Amino acid sequence: MTIQNTDVGAARAPGISPRVLALVADMTLDEKLAQLVGYWVDQGDEVVAPLSGEKITSAAYTDATVHGLGHLTRVYGTRPVDPVERAAWLWGEQRRLQTDTRLGIPALVHEECLTGFAAWKAATFPTPLAWGASFDPEAVELMASAIGRSMREVGVHQGLAPVLDVVRDARWGRVDECIAEDPYVVGTIGTAYVRGLQGAGVHATLKHFVGYSASRAGRNHAPVSAGRRELQDVFLPPFEMAVRDGGVRSVMNSYTEIDGVPVASNPELLTDLLRRRWGFDGTVVSDYFAVEFLRSMHGVAADRGEAAQLALEAGIDVELPGPDAYPHLAERVASGDLPEAVVDRAVARVLAEKEDLGLLDADFTDAPTEIDLDDAQHRALARRLAEESVVLLRNDGVLPLRAPGRIAVIGPNADSTDALMGCYSFANHVLAHHPSFPLGFSLPTVREALVERFGEVAYAEGCAVEGSDLSGLDAAAALAREAEVAIVVVGDRAGLFGRGTVGEGNDADSLDLPGVQRQLVEAVVATGTPVVLVLLTGRPYALDWALDTAGGPAAVLQAFFPGEEGAPALAALVAGDATPSGRLPVSLPRSAGAQPYSYLHPLLGGPSGVTSTDSTPVRPFGFGLSYTSFERGGLTVDGVAAAAAAGGAGVPASGASVEVRAGDAFTVSARVMNTGDRHGADVVQVYAHRAVASVTRPVAQLVAYARVELAPGESAEVRFTVPASRLAYSDRSMRRVVEAGEVELRLGSSCADIDEAVALRIVGPTYELGVEDARIVEVEVRRG
Repeated sequence: MTIQNTDVGAARAPGISPRVLALVADMTLDEKLAQLVGYWVDQGDEVVAPLSGEKITSAAYTDATVHGLGHLTRVYGTRPVDPVERAAWLWGEQRRLQTDTRLGIPALVHEECLTGFAAWKAATFPTPLAWGASFDPEAVELMASAIGRSMREVGVHQGLAPVLDVVRDARWGRVDECIAEDPYVVGTIGTAYVRGLQGAGVHATLKHFVGYSASRAGRNHAPVSAGRRELQDVFLPPFEMAVRDGGVRSVMNSYTEIDGVPVASNPELLTDLLRRRWGFDGTVVSDYFAVEFLRSMHGVAADRGEAAQLALEAGIDVELPGPDAYPHLAERVASGDLPEAVVDRAVARVLAEKEDLGLLDADFTDAPTEIDLDDAQHRALARRLAEESVVLLRNDGVLPLRAPGRIAVIGPNADSTDALMGCYSFANHVLAHHPSFPLGFSLPTVREALVERFGEVAYAEGCAVEGSDLSGLDAAAALAREAEVAIVVVGDRAGLFGRGTVGEGNDADSLDLPGVQRQLVEAVVATGTPVVLVLLTGRPYALDWALDTAGGPAAVLQAFFPGEEGAPALAALVAGDATPSGRLPVSLPRSAGAQPYSYLHPLLGGPSGVTSTDSTPVRPFGFGLSYTSFERGGLTVDGVAAAAAAGGAGVPASGASVEVRAGDAFTVSARVMNTGDRHGADVVQVYAHRAVASVTRPVAQLVAYARVELAPGESAEVRFTVPASRLAYSDRSMRRVVEAGEVELRLGSSCADIDEAVALRIVGPTYELGVEDARIVEVEVRRG
């Protein structure tokens, strides 16, 4: 596969210092290869991941590190360890590497950090799908900075986050690790995470480069059949933004194969595109066991030595989590099959990263003796993101609850801590294997938070998250009949590889709520008591029965695994102490049969007269209700006003248009006013539609967005400086270009609900994007 990109100049200077070059020149081959692997020294009897290789004993680890070590793998994140005690061990281990190896180079320590530092007693934040629902890059950057501060304090240097996979199929188990189905939302929020984490001194790692979420039928590790255009226009832009605008220091390969070529062995992606065209000069690390998978799962290597050579030559510098294949590179060098210069290239990158992190001169004399991984700042940020990310999908006026009287709290997720956290939270990822250990931090359930806010409530589980047992439904319905309102909390349980309903390896055939949870909701609704349905999920489910039918729940709140402050946030939203402001980062599907689906579809990808099926989502991308109301208008492009959208269809009433040269930026302005009586936040959304182009284009594409907080009666002008790249796409020659022609810009509350539109005429010769072109829209909010 050839990935075309106009930025084909020489790669940016790698920035390897004379000190690093001298170190490489002085190293033996054994010392070089030692820098290219990690060691997972602290695995217990449990299996954190399948196919995890042989356990490493302490004696074997000490023998194997006589020549040094590249990475230490998850020293905090493999089992529950006291942070202070573990830091003392880690400082001692780093001193051993400094004193007992010839070159004295410490190891780089990496950990998972997708929903917070994945360690015992550390804060757990909302899952990335909730970041997308917040439409708030600033909050995500602050969260990532707090995560990085905790990690750096305990001697961790690299975090395996963020995930920049674009959601394409809700059946895929790892949807909760993703940010959105829109590449621009993924790119802006993911880049904000990178800036926050790296600003705190911890290198971020982009996952999973690239195309992982496009697997056939939403199956984990399944082959990908994406064409070059889909790769360039959908999957690659978030990574490019994080590399070029975020300055990310590490990238992790995708497990998948694209059109028959495993990414872990693809130099066109890992070297030609990533390094030469984008100028990335950090390190590429393998996803866990991905090098060995070239032999055992993909069948493109006959043995581990060949797998190692394929990966190294493609551009993977470090094998993680342990030395399954890279030690065999010694045989390949000795046989003449692999030039040692290829090894030197990777070693230089690894040592350059260690130098940049200060590891080559680090002092490991005094380990920290007081560590708080869940302080007040963590809690405040977790609360902010949780509140901002909850999406109100339906409300007949029952919310907010003003004087609720007797409240029944029902459902398998109502009194569950697990239901508040994502797959890669420490509790669900690791602590599930250690049931005798407490969580190690405060995590109230929804029931407990509602008791705290409203006083006594009646409670019934009703049913389990999974299974077919209906025996608890009658008791739940009886409890609801005695109440003035019933809050029913259902959804997912995150886990890995069959342990749960969503998460890595937990892919789905159906998008119905797991188990008999729909029957539970319908049984409670049938009592006639007003029902507030609260969904704690890691993926969007098919909810037409709850959202588009008469006599359904009175209100529906969607929360994507909202983290440690999720329950108090939900209680505040239900009570009206806070106002819902989340917007859907993914379309709510009509059925599993509509998958794969994205709002970024061409005309024939939606409903039409040539098919009997209807893929129209139950709720569109960008949708979200509020307790207040907003009025949007005044859409202008470079000062020329828009017309009101005809029937909400986004068609300007007049033929007037604004001319913009293909390579120029332009300014889009709009006003938004809070016309209600409550404080709230609107997400101002600007979409583009191009009816005629050299290739088919989506019926709508998000161009810019801004989250705007407004008091009652307050208004603001939002100004977007939009670079040409926001209207670019791959033409028939696979060049990323902006073509002359008509574009319609739309202002709305979602991709399907449009208030105003303006015609934009792009003029001049076709403009081909270059390295100097901006990728992120500049946003300015002027109040008053």
